[in-house]
Amino acid sequence: MSTETILNEIEATIDKVHTQSLDLSFNEMLDMYETGELDINPDYQRLFRWSEGARSRFIESLILEMPVPPIYVVETDDGIYQLIDGLQRFSSYLHFRGELTAPHMDIEKGNNLILTDCDIVKSLNGLTFDQLPVALKIKLKRSFVRVEVIRKGSDRFFKYHMFKRLNTGGEALTAQQVRNCTIRMLNASFNDFIIALSKNCNYVNCISTISDSQRMGSYDIELVLRFFAFKNNSEEFKHDIADFLTEYMESVTIGQLEFDEKKMEENFSKTFLILDLAHGERIFGRIGKDNQLQSNFNIYHFESICLGMQAVIDNIDPNKDSDIERFKEVILRIKNDPVFKSETTGGGKNSPGKLRSRIEVSERLFSEVFK
Repeated sequence: MSTETILNEIEATIDKVHTQSLDLSFNEMLDMYETGELDINPDYQRLFRWSEGARSRFIESLILEMPVPPIYVVETDDGIYQLIDGLQRFSSYLHFRGELTAPHMDIEKGNNLILTDCDIVKSLNGLTFDQLPVALKIKLKRSFVRVEVIRKGSDRFFKYHMFKRLNTGGEALTAQQVRNCTIRMLNASFNDFIIALSKNCNYVNCISTISDSQRMGSYDIELVLRFFAFKNNSEEFKHDIADFLTEYMESVTIGQLEFDEKKMEENFSKTFLILDLAHGERIFGRIGKDNQLQSNFNIYHFESICLGMQAVIDNIDPNKDSDIERFKEVILRIKNDPVFKSETTGGGKNSPGKLRSRIEVSERLFSEVFK
């Protein structure tokens, strides 16, 4: 590729991007937040995870006039700013002012942050905003931050990739949390679809043994995405699960891959109704020496069973007790199968070959019973 071609491509991309830099006080941003001019998407807001000490030290930094990294926003067609980077900092300010609502952190509007672990001006510890001297209150309100605005009219794919690069690799965001936020810049429909399905009562019960930290990291949503990605596009899985899931989500979102939401919702609902009726919260647990399912969650069991049963799902009637009893027995046979045990025990099982191997066991044993 010639130098001229590369330069022309870069110039063409830059021409699609419109930016603006603003210096705003935190009090101005608070006003914009309260009037709806600055939006923190609910799925994004749940990612606020700074400790009270980290929040307090940020407030201390503002009081001491330390430099603050820029905040990035995207301007929507109606002029509203959507926050895409700077959540931890802005939410810390909101909490100190008593304006933050974050149920996952047990924070309600009206709850003011009490400063703690300030390690430079230790006399700040134990104080709320209302207890600060008037001069410090004013100083804090007037503290400003550079706000980088991606203006409306900018290319949506540029905005999407910008968010991914700002938020990939940071400690606060899991891969699925990044997907939940970034994909909205292309189209929110598919993202909203999988989030809605993650609340399906049968599904919720079947995966109820995942850890609290996994749930905080949107793992329950990722499992829905994983179900559809492997069900509909497993041939594209080469090695990296995270990239595979992201690429599938992008492809469905922009219409590159066909996705019938009604049909897929019906399939998902029937799948997890059957699984829940069969073994409920233990469905994806390992099998013990007593031939009883354990109360843990194994991702390899999740993939193998959910995908293996798709070959016969039309032949299973969840309203027939006899079908559910037969299904329960097949689950135990699958989990006792030597090949299945080998391909679902220990690490290093996240390869296309091993995935196919354990799904084939599941598919074969289901097919023997539900032909």
